[in-house]
Amino acid sequence: MSELNGRTARIVDAIRTQLWPVPAIAVLVALAVGTALPALDATVDGKLPESVSALLFSGGPDAARAVLQAIAGSLITVTSLTFSLTVVTLQLASSQFSPRVLRTFAADRFVHYTLALFMSAFAFALTVLRSVRSSDGPTPGFVPEISVTVAFLLSIASILGLVLFLAHLTREIRAETMMQKVADETRAALNRNFPEEQGPRHNIPAAGPRAIRLESTRTGFLTSVDRAELLSLAVAEDVVIRVDALPGTSLVEGVPFATAWPLDSRTELDAETEERLGKRSNAAIYTGSERTQVQDVAFGFRQLVDVAARALSPGVNDPTTAVHVLGHLSGLLCQVLGRMPGTRCLVDEQNVVRVVLGLPDMADFLELSLAQPRLYGVTDPAVAMRMLKLLQEVSWCDSAGAHRPEILDQAQRLEACIEAAEHLPHDQADLLGLARTLVAANTPLNPDK
Repeated sequence: MSELNGRTARIVDAIRTQLWPVPAIAVLVALAVGTALPALDATVDGKLPESVSALLFSGGPDAARAVLQAIAGSLITVTSLTFSLTVVTLQLASSQFSPRVLRTFAADRFVHYTLALFMSAFAFALTVLRSVRSSDGPTPGFVPEISVTVAFLLSIASILGLVLFLAHLTREIRAETMMQKVADETRAALNRNFPEEQGPRHNIPAAGPRAIRLESTRTGFLTSVDRAELLSLAVAEDVVIRVDALPGTSLVEGVPFATAWPLDSRTELDAETEERLGKRSNAAIYTGSERTQVQDVAFGFRQLVDVAARALSPGVNDPTTAVHVLGHLSGLLCQVLGRMPGTRCLVDEQNVVRVVLGLPDMADFLELSLAQPRLYGVTDPAVAMRMLKLLQEVSWCDSAGAHRPEILDQAQRLEACIEAAEHLPHDQADLLGLARTLVAANTPLNPDK
């Protein structure tokens, strides 16, 4: 998945987060099987061993129609119930947690497969019903015994599926389950965009004197970048392209999102080259109406922080959930430490930097994780203590001290907020003690160097 280009990754993510693709495929398969299996029934009619025939449906045409009609009627009712429960769950998730977690629920494979089972069983029963014939004069009656038996087994499986679906739904609406799923998806996004082996860091080139700005031709969220296409464009036009917009940021039509300049500072880009750069660079940038986790690593952090902010609102007042969110954020931040976050450079075959991609760095992740919890939760001792513990854990994992300035900045901000908040004297002393310990541990011994 890490090497998928922007277009492929975007299509895979779009299919994964939609409710309809898997059920639609299942219905098509059921229609095909419901057409082919009665033909097999007609071929082997009366030729099966007695031991096999005893296990198959043994009723006449009227009984077969009654069974198939009952299966089809009941399954369409169950399918409607399942859709209704899914919609109610999405509404609860949106109001209780955050609208941005709806993608996580919509991507639930168990829901997809349950709907696929119900709808395929319904489509199969209706298709087989067409092949049942009553005896009419010289035309003998026909009952597709194997097909009716398969429809019966599908109906039993659907009953079991409904029970399992209800149990699954009960588990999914729990805050702990939702937070764990978002954290797992964010870890996967981190692995895709910040792999453990990224190669050596390259010096980020500065824009040349003849740099031009590339304007966006669409309005929407920057969801992904086709990195191979941008690199190919930069090599073909002998330029360096720097994408200034981070994944997940909003692009506006007519507003610049990238900068390009010739590799040779003595060369000037003509109008035709500028037009080609504008068209092809926009073709390599994908926008959408909502953020995704294809290349937008920060979106997972935003989802978790939104849950914490909602939990800390006066209408909910659930600091325990906020503390749990900060625990997940701490684990993700510690994983980011070893992944060299920040701007990424793409080089050509001569190892010359051709494309500079803007990606969030450690300071961005820390600010995103702590800004809103610090604003809304610093007055709660448990939440404030968990934020300090988060910085302590990140500081411990940063054994090389590469990100001490960012940790120090957050520790100082949190210390100032705690001093301004109204806590009981004992709580205030504990919080300030840990905050000042963090500040001291991350302050350089010789600030002048």
